[in-house]
Amino acid sequence: MTEIKVKRSQVQSFLLTSNTPETWSLIGNGVTTGTINYNPETSSETYINQDSGTTEVEKYAPNLPVESVAIKGNAAFDFVDALRKSRATLDAAHAYLMNVWLYETPANTDQYPAEKQEISIQIDSFGGDGGVATRINYTINFIGDPVTGKYDVSLGTFTADA
Repeated sequence: MTEIKVKRSQVQSFLLTSNTPETWSLIGNGVTTGTINYNPETSSETYINQDSGTTEVEKYAPNLPVESVAIKGNAAFDFVDALRKSRATLDAAHAYLMNVWLYETPANTDQYPAEKQEISIQIDSFGGDGGVATRINYTINFIGDPVTGKYDVSLGTFTADA
């Protein structure tokens, strides 16, 4: 098997910015960094008959911190900025994220493996230094388990696996 490096542009994240019609907006333009942190929680034990410990992964608490230049008119920024302006909390800060794995082999011509995930968006900071573009930093906190499926890039739609 040939090894191929995966570029960051082949891992794309979208926010559901409208339900009617369903509109997935790419988190991309203006975003300078975005890494999915899986934040594993582990437990370690050393059994009485052993000298070395055992560590198990108990659960994950993923999040996606985002640093972005504020670009008015960009659908993803406008959506997050509206949450900032309203200081959204609890259910009002909930939304949906879709991660698309473009480096995977598509199921059909335009259908790539994807995960749809309920999220909560926290606004971390807004502003910046004088003379440069304003920045917004926010964290996308994953809620529960993802729904796996396919994202059709030509139609802009997510279909859950059966």
